[in-house]
Amino acid sequence: MDTKLLAVDYPALHIFWTMLELFLWILWFFLLFKIITDIFRSHDLGGWAKAGWLVLVIILPLIGVLAYLIARGQSMGKRDVEQAERSEAAFKSYIRDAAGTAPAGGGGGSHVDDLAKLAALKERGAISEEDYQKAKDKLLA
Repeated sequence: MDTKLLAVDYPALHIFWTMLELFLWILWFFLLFKIITDIFRSHDLGGWAKAGWLVLVIILPLIGVLAYLIARGQSMGKRDVEQAERSEAAFKSYIRDAAGTAPAGGGGGSHVDDLAKLAALKERGAISEEDYQKAKDKLLA
């Protein structure tokens, strides 16, 4: 019995073709999950419309995905942009809230505001460097 290595029976073109098929398969699943996510995220579709698109995409995946991309592909991109803008606005709001929180001791202002006021007083010469350092250490403590 003649034993051969498996690599000898599998030419380079077959390896390339197999890798291409694997890439397209992964790309197909990415697109399918992206569309299913967009179906659930869409606010302009009612419950029955979402159910209909979902059934079409799952039962007849090739036709369903292509139909969804043709019918709603442009608005799909707009919804992605809107979601990104909402996420960025929420992040910026969180940063503003975190930077502008009042200190635990009360006082009404934030540490950032108080430090800015101290720096302005020091620049105008109203307080000395030593007083500035003491006040800054007290604020940051």
